[in-house]
Amino acid sequence: MRANLWNRLTDLVYPPQCIACPNETDLPDGLCPACWREVQFITGPVCRFCAHPVAAEGLACSDCHRTPPPWDDGHAATIYDGIARRIVLSLKHGDRTDLSGIAARWLARAAGPSLDTVDVIAPIPLHWTRLVRRRYNQSAELARALSTLSGRAVVPDLLSRSRATRSLKGLSREQRQQVLSDCIVATPARRDRIAGRHVLLVDDVLTSGATLSAATLALRAAGAQRVTILVLARVVRSEIPWQPQPIEASTDRADHPAVTDVAPQQASSI
Repeated sequence: MRANLWNRLTDLVYPPQCIACPNETDLPDGLCPACWREVQFITGPVCRFCAHPVAAEGLACSDCHRTPPPWDDGHAATIYDGIARRIVLSLKHGDRTDLSGIAARWLARAAGPSLDTVDVIAPIPLHWTRLVRRRYNQSAELARALSTLSGRAVVPDLLSRSRATRSLKGLSREQRQQVLSDCIVATPARRDRIAGRHVLLVDDVLTSGATLSAATLALRAAGAQRVTILVLARVVRSEIPWQPQPIEASTDRADHPAVTDVAPQQASSI
């Protein structure tokens, strides 16, 4: 009772602010109406492997048709552009780990019923040298928040990096695959959490899929039965026409009480 009263008084003095701009919101950890309308949630027909928008249900995108990825299926919450891009970069480089809560709600909605079949959630790992510089792994923050929301087990160190790699920014898919070859491995002490399991790989952005492919191959080598990928945002190829189909704010409030009750330019990490 006292806590609720204190929170109300605090909100009167310091009104909740949009997570993406200075505007006020009804509730904390939400988006104002203007920013909400700008988020491009991925809806409609998508490629079952990488969640790239496609023309009709049941189709694979051109890349996955030409070179099927090693994972079984994939989901993405948003297009990496505008507000979603700002949130990803703030989480990744701006010490905004508080954004992992709203991001987890978007991830859960994107994963849908497939989340119920997952045995363990694992983030894409960082090499320890990069982890020291950044102080946290944004993918691990997303994985933990999703675990809390869904009740599925999370193992933040299920995978590890055997060596540091150069930045992938500006590299082609083939160059990224070369850089990442045998770079990600199953952590020896965690291999028993992989064998025969359905693993959900979580990351912030999907660009070429090279990092997620390397992680999936490491899981396969350790005996994973099924691998699903889930990303907060994905880059959409410019040659593919796509019209965003915005989700009404009122619908999302009902699904995820924290937006107001609840949330692409190329990324460099994948």
